[in-house]
Amino acid sequence: MAREGRPASPLYTNAERRRRDASPWTLVQGVLAPLQFAIFLVSLALVLRTLATGEGAAAAQASVVVKTLALYAIMVTGSIWEKAVFGRWLFAPAFFWEDVVSMLVLALHTAYLVALATGLLDERALLLLALAAYATYVVNAGQFLLKLRAARLQGPRAGAALAGAHP
Repeated sequence: MAREGRPASPLYTNAERRRRDASPWTLVQGVLAPLQFAIFLVSLALVLRTLATGEGAAAAQASVVVKTLALYAIMVTGSIWEKAVFGRWLFAPAFFWEDVVSMLVLALHTAYLVALATGLLDERALLLLALAAYATYVVNAGQFLLKLRAARLQGPRAGAALAGAHP
């Protein structure tokens, strides 16, 4: 139930569900989301190792760049998916707050690239910025996982793919 005793509105209308299930971008999102998460886990380990030991800075920095490129890929394809399903490139009502947080995730990852390219931050500050970007990414991924669960609970095939998984 939604607030004030009203039933929760469905995540997808029947037409949106049909478009989602027919879109090739649904599969793309379903592949990119776990791939990005795997990249994140490896990168997180490298960043934490560098912060703890001072070793492997180049590998840690490169891994954050790869993670950011994966984020860009999932954001671009996620916007295409959102347009195909909801008729909007971003901020469709069903994914409004996920998209808002995605913008913060994108901003922090992009700030990392800018700082890396310009030498604006020292190594430690750069890696701490990466951790801040990663913390927001985890929050955003959690938002999308909750939406996936909601979609699955709303009916058969409703959660066929990671719906709009562009964190």
